[in-house]
Amino acid sequence: MISLRSLRSSLLAIWLGGILAAGSACGQNADASLPAGPGVAYDGVISSMAIVDERPSAPEPAEPKTEEELKRQRAEEEIRRQERQRILGVVPNFNTSYVSDAVPLSRRQKFRLAFRSAVDPFVFVAAAGDAAISQAENEFPGYGQGAQGYGKRFGASYLDDFDGTMIGNALLPALLKQDPRYFRKGTGTFTRRLLYSVSTTVWCKNDNGKWGPNYSNVLGNLAAGGVSNLYYPSTDKGAGLTMERAFTVTAEGTLGALADEFWPDIAHKVLRGRYARLQGDLPEEKPASLLSPGADH
Repeated sequence: MISLRSLRSSLLAIWLGGILAAGSACGQNADASLPAGPGVAYDGVISSMAIVDERPSAPEPAEPKTEEELKRQRAEEEIRRQERQRILGVVPNFNTSYVSDAVPLSRRQKFRLAFRSAVDPFVFVAAAGDAAISQAENEFPGYGQGAQGYGKRFGASYLDDFDGTMIGNALLPALLKQDPRYFRKGTGTFTRRLLYSVSTTVWCKNDNGKWGPNYSNVLGNLAAGGVSNLYYPSTDKGAGLTMERAFTVTAEGTLGALADEFWPDIAHKVLRGRYARLQGDLPEEKPASLLSPGADH
């Protein structure tokens, strides 16, 4: 097989030979030697040979990354670690950060993290179990019984979780510039850590690093409760359902915060050898408190 370089060299040789032959036929009264150098006239014939440097050019030095790009890269690394976190190796724990000075997430990263949590297989399993209990207790009788009733309860249970996650952990945090993650305290007395974890239901870290009211979670739970009126039976719709579902989602979030705070301790003390596999991304040493020494919020 003829290479491209060999073919180009052959064509160049043929072209050059043609020029020299034409110059010889037309140059009986000209000098016997061809003047050196490309582009020199020779009895009406132009020698336009050009030297082509086929050596690869040196790569241009990469421009230094901006501070914003470095922050985004660091946030991506933190998200990748979070997406491997699971309680008991099964329950997703993606929304928990063990880094006290974690980089704020971009809007896109907030939606990505929330969606990843909302579509995890375990969420569907939990919704299936919740629907089974609901059907056994004949909650929302408007759904009926049998496979059809179970399917409606399953869909409603999953949508409750999906709505709460996407609105409270993505949409509102993106609009209000709040960080939807739970930042584990990890140090201090049991009482302080307990109160801290419960307080995150109404108190959170903002993108500017300061702490303030957790509008995203409170309003997100109310909004999710309102959306539930679209798919619950007509006999159960109204303000009562909105408040009931909002309270349920809030209670579930509080229990989740307690698990986020104390699960690593339980895993470390009880599971021992299996600890690394079940919660491999937790630092060996407990992280420093998110607050200044002796301060709580």
